[in-house]
Amino acid sequence: MKYGTREILYLHLQASERFVLSYGMTFREFTYSLNHPLQNILLLKAKSEDAEFNMNTLLDFIPRENVAKLVKDDINNSGDFCWIDFDEEIGLDELDGPEIAELLYLGHCKNHLNPPFYGKLNNQFVYLAHDDGWFNKVYYRSIDSFYGIVGNLFTLKLELLKLDRTWLGIRKKNEYTQVPSDVLVMLSRLMQEGAVFSFAGIQQNRNRLEIPIWVVGDYLNMDDMLDAFDDIKKQPAAAKLTYQRKSQEWSVIIL
Repeated sequence: MKYGTREILYLHLQASERFVLSYGMTFREFTYSLNHPLQNILLLKAKSEDAEFNMNTLLDFIPRENVAKLVKDDINNSGDFCWIDFDEEIGLDELDGPEIAELLYLGHCKNHLNPPFYGKLNNQFVYLAHDDGWFNKVYYRSIDSFYGIVGNLFTLKLELLKLDRTWLGIRKKNEYTQVPSDVLVMLSRLMQEGAVFSFAGIQQNRNRLEIPIWVVGDYLNMDDMLDAFDDIKKQPAAAKLTYQRKSQEWSVIIL
């Protein structure tokens, strides 16, 4: 059985190199989970009708006033979608040849030659995706921001699932709280091994909700990851992310 990007979330954390491989997080979900809006976006490998052209890098970029429109576009099946954020266009104009070469390598190979954070750009992220949501590799200037984004992402995904309904079938108003970073840090060991959070496997009652977590390993090919998950989900979960409805508190149960 193949699970869709709304049903599971795969996270493989490489903390030492400050990137995370994922399946199940789209560009729209990523941006909605940020605590601060993106500024400008330099398109390393992507196309947009709302882009402008930078003469120094010979690359298109999305100015901040057009980022919200890009977020609403359907880019899930558009092939490669790779970008890096930056503060001001003058930063693009100041990039030298080797730096531009590194950016082109990032977009083409989805890998870094040097740590991909540039003082001239003041970028916080490098977002490298193929069929957005299917394969994503995101570099984080601060790994703490990864935990903050994922904490918001869980809230967003649960709201979209519309799990809470009355006996009449009407959805109850229920705003889940953000998963605190210190709770997610407790799962860092599992995420460093490659963990799947199964929204399709959620167990809930009137008091609490549980998201089961399995460790599947390190995958670049997400078809292989899905096959591995299909096999391992028959076994007991490695952990559970638990939400107490009354106290609105999150916790982790390691099994």
